[in-house]
Amino acid sequence: MVDLTGVAVPGRSATLRGYLAVPDAARHPGPWPGVVLVFEAFGLDVEMRRHAERLAGMGYLALVPDLYSDGGARRCVIATFRALFAGDGRPFADLEAARQWLIGDERCTGRVGVIGFCLGGGFALLVAARGFDASSVNDGHAPQDLNGAVAGACPIVASYAGRDPSMRGVASRIEAALTRADVAHDVLEYPLAGHSFLNDHPNGPRIMRPLARLTDVGPEPAAAAHAWSRIDAFFAAHLRERPADAVSAGDSVDAS
Repeated sequence: MVDLTGVAVPGRSATLRGYLAVPDAARHPGPWPGVVLVFEAFGLDVEMRRHAERLAGMGYLALVPDLYSDGGARRCVIATFRALFAGDGRPFADLEAARQWLIGDERCTGRVGVIGFCLGGGFALLVAARGFDASSVNDGHAPQDLNGAVAGACPIVASYAGRDPSMRGVASRIEAALTRADVAHDVLEYPLAGHSFLNDHPNGPRIMRPLARLTDVGPEPAAAAHAWSRIDAFFAAHLRERPADAVSAGDSVDAS
């Protein structure tokens, strides 16, 4: 874990810390673009660490700020959701602190993206207009003022689960809003995927996992592989300063 308390951002968590995944310099000579990873509601668990290590394997300095630093998940999760719905509050300050920490690290190129999953996907959408260079939104909540949220946003790649009732229609709404705002984007819904489909393994409290299986929550390897390939291409285009036309919207996924 790294200490982020040295970053002077008003309103951040007093004891802010985070998990840092560093690329293998032999495979990916530095410096590297940075990526701030925003976790699911379950917090900084093994699945979120795996996602950070995946990003490091792709050549990004990946930092997962612990939004529950000042009290743990039980005390912070409700307040974190409230901040998401309000579009303001301590989690946003924590994400800005993580972005600034990466920019200030000599191993970082100064270009920083953000990626979020579920709860974190909502944050990744809302901070896309707050200094980041690219955003990956995965099953992220769409705010009521979607047009306002994406005005001036960085390029966004978004992936949604077709079997997640809470996300019904969100992908099409986000794509329409990004088109109106003239924001570069790649938005796709996966018909066979459920909530948390990008995870490698089921997560969360074990007592909840049987219910999760019944409601299509959890890994969907084919959709996840396709989504990660799109994220890889999109981040490469927008964080590595390659030509914008290098990004691919990806091939369609068989919905049968």
